[in-house]
Amino acid sequence: MTFVNITLLLTAITTALMAGFFYSYSISVSIGLGKLSDSVFLKAMQSINKEVQNSLFFICFLGTIVLLPLAAVQHIESPSFLFLLFASVLYIIGVFGVTVAVNVPLNNQLENFQIEASTPLQIREMRAVFEARWNYWNNIRTLASIGTITLVLLACIIKK
Repeated sequence: MTFVNITLLLTAITTALMAGFFYSYSISVSIGLGKLSDSVFLKAMQSINKEVQNSLFFICFLGTIVLLPLAAVQHIESPSFLFLLFASVLYIIGVFGVTVAVNVPLNNQLENFQIEASTPLQIREMRAVFEARWNYWNNIRTLASIGTITLVLLACIIKK
C-alpha cells in the first residue's frame, strides 16, 4: 500500500468518524437533551462540552483538516482531485468554520453561565439563546460532514 493510498484511507476514516459524530448528535443526543428541564439541559451541555475536548476528538476533527487537502494534492492529476478539493473546502467551511465561528463561542458563553447563581427565568433565557442556535448550526455541520464523506468516497471509487 502506497503513502497516497494510506493518506486516502486515513482521510476517509477521519471524515467518516466526524460525519458519524455530528450525525449521531443530531439524531439522538440533541433530541434526548431537548427533553430535559432547562437547568438539567444546561448542566448536561456544559458537561458534554468539557468532555468532548479530548485527544481522540481533536485527532479526527483537526486531522481531517490536514488530511483532506493533503489527499487532494496527492491526487492533483487524478479524476479524484476535484472530489477531494471540494471535500476539503466543504469540511473547512461547513464543519471547521461553523464550529469555530458559531458552536465554540456558544459553548464558551454557556461555560461562563453560572447556573446555580441564576434565576429560573435567566436559566430559561440562556437555554433559549443557546439551544436552537447551537442545534441549527450543528445540523449544518452534520450536512457538511455527510457531504464531505460522500465526496471522499466518490474520490475512492473513481480513483483508478
